Amino acid sequence: MLLLSVAMVCVLAAVQCNPETDAFKWQGVVPDVLSQPPNQMLKVVYDDRMMIMNGAIVTPTQVKNTPTVEWPAEPDSFYTLAMVDPDAPSRANPKLREFKHWLVVNIPGNNVAKGDTLAEYVGAGPPKDTGLHRYVFLVYAQPKKLTFSGSRVNNKSRRSRTKFHIRQFAEHHRLGQPIAGAFFMAEYDEYVPILSKQLSGR
Repeated sequence: MLLLSVAMVCVLAAVQCNPETDAFKWQGVVPDVLSQPPNQMLKVVYDDRMMIMNGAIVTPTQVKNTPTVEWPAEPDSFYTLAMVDPDAPSRANPKLREFKHWLVVNIPGNNVAKGDTLAEYVGAGPPKDTGLHRYVFLVYAQPKKLTFSGSRVNNKSRRSRTKFHIRQFAEHHRLGQPIAGAFFMAEYDEYVPILSKQLSGR
């Protein structure tokens, strides 16, 4: 199958588009996860050297470690950061949509490490023979600091990760539309069994 960049699709279709944000539409993140694409790109960098471009294809091995994430932030405001996979267990049969890979709230400015982590980061883990999965990062500006009484999930557990819906979470907490986003795609490699074992608490 020939994979084209969003910019090339725009050229071939002779239409005006923004390659940074329209990738969300071309790859179906809109409407599967969002009703409209974010206005800005998130800067997502793995291992201080690999920056994610929207729609890029990477391997689970390349994204196994927690990335650094940056966005235009007000220092006195709070933000929510989420990463979800809408293709669980596969894009053709997403009955577990969405898998919650990462969720941090009450982030002061751009300092993710100082936010409240509701779900610790786990990398891409698409099951074998399920094709490419989309992994979507979103940042929301909070109207105020939020209070959460529920349990937290660490990176050795699948508990409460499946059937999460970031759109419903945002609506419930009155977060509005995401202010920035990014996504990559990945399919099975040799790291996935290691991650699966980790999520089983072993």
